[in-house]
Amino acid sequence: MKAKELLDRSPAELGEELLKLRREQFNLRMARATGQAAKPDQFAKVRKNIARVKTVLAQARQGLAKTSGGKA
Repeated sequence: MKAKELLDRSPAELGEELLKLRREQFNLRMARATGQAAKPDQFAKVRKNIARVKTVLAQARQGLAKTSGGKA
């Protein structure tokens, strides 16, 4: 998931995506606790995706989402 893809989504869609990622993170933690963790690399990927979604949501709240065009 790329940040540019997230910029085109509405805050409601981002909220749904965040909820989905949090559920996935919880399921990964439960699988690891029961000894069934099949993909250990997924922990970092999900955590970083959650951070991306939260960053875009914060930018949208501040009105910066559509104006960010890269490095200045």
